Amino acid sequence: MLVVGLTGGIATGKSTVSNLFKSERIPVIDADVLAREVVQPGTKGLAQIVTYFGSEVLLPDGTLDRKKLGAIIFNDEKKRKKLNSIIHPVVSRAIFWNVFRCWFRGEKLCVVDVPLLIEGGLWKWMGKVVVVYCSTDIQLQRLMSRDKSSFDDASARLNSQLPITQKVEYADIVVDNSGSLQDLEQQVHSCVGKLERTAGFSWWLSWLFPPFALISALWTLAWKSVKRSR
Repeated sequence: MLVVGLTGGIATGKSTVSNLFKSERIPVIDADVLAREVVQPGTKGLAQIVTYFGSEVLLPDGTLDRKKLGAIIFNDEKKRKKLNSIIHPVVSRAIFWNVFRCWFRGEKLCVVDVPLLIEGGLWKWMGKVVVVYCSTDIQLQRLMSRDKSSFDDASARLNSQLPITQKVEYADIVVDNSGSLQDLEQQVHSCVGKLERTAGFSWWLSWLFPPFALISALWTLAWKSVKRSR
């Protein structure tokens, strides 16, 4: 099974592309959804967050106050890294088990939708990486329009992330979302065709002969390591 990492920058349209993959009947594992699940009341993830940040990051019903936590970590790199060190491992494990379920069902490919795919290093574990791109100017315009935010606020949010041009360097396929929705739909349809052809016959081998899947995964990791070191 081919595991495809999907990422992009804020306001590039990654969520739209993710939904287009779903419309093509491609299973999508959404890291944002998993990130919410692993910090539900009673989970180890939430307990670790409360231990470090204090009970003030909880709402009266015991759920995580995401807005307050976001405000705490936004301008504090140390606390942001601490939160990531809590969330990323449990989300990574959840992604792994969801990928395993897709393989067990005999899926030809699955898409793992991760906003911080590059920053968190998960790109190394993906057979292919798809990056949703648009120019920084378009990102800024869309962000201001979507959130009704000022130029300065939108610029600050944009500048707090890895530039989209750097993410493109990791891409096997770039989906350019600078145009119309119709153009985007055509690009995603073409992308699915390329990915299915890449999966090819190895899909059957990896399902019928599990060791082949392991060998293929190790080969992919080794090749990506060599490719990035150049």
